[in-house]
Amino acid sequence: MVLSLSKANIAIFISGRGSNMVSLIEAMQANEVDAIPVVVISDQSDAKGITRAQTLGVPCEIVSQNNFSNKELFERHIITLLRRYHVDWIALAGYMVIVGQELLAAYPDRIINIHPSLLPTFKGLNAQQQALDYGVKYSGCTVHYVTANVDGGKIINQCVVEVKPNDTVDSLSARILIKEHELYPRALQKVILKTKGEK
Repeated sequence: MVLSLSKANIAIFISGRGSNMVSLIEAMQANEVDAIPVVVISDQSDAKGITRAQTLGVPCEIVSQNNFSNKELFERHIITLLRRYHVDWIALAGYMVIVGQELLAAYPDRIINIHPSLLPTFKGLNAQQQALDYGVKYSGCTVHYVTANVDGGKIINQCVVEVKPNDTVDSLSARILIKEHELYPRALQKVILKTKGEK
């Protein structure tokens, strides 16, 4: 896995609509990030993000865990695809499968994720509901490195969003999502430049 001298090759993993995927692809295609979106991988054949990626000219691969007898074989198949596309970094964008040891070992410190809370608070699913239930005044989003500890990897960047007294899950989620679309490309650029600086 060799980082290209000019631009890094990025794989984006999705499971759904792919709005963060679109923000990443558009930022890369606008040369705001020193990277190329070489492939989108979805574990869901009906993910709306697949069509959106194809419209933006990015190849898509569908890899369902249901087609493999265990997680190791599932991830080994993904790794084979990633090597075919000469992938340097993986960006999870609404990918609802927990990354396992095979993929973590193949791409150490090269997998990042965005989460709709100010980690380390409100890990896991329904982070916006957790924030509302707890009564916090501020929430937001976090880009972090992916490790075996779900939503527990080192933080790369964060953005704060105020929680309003009349917020619902939908209204808070919508405002956080706007910030996610701004934060994720900046965070991807940050880790790419950091890695180039270390070489």
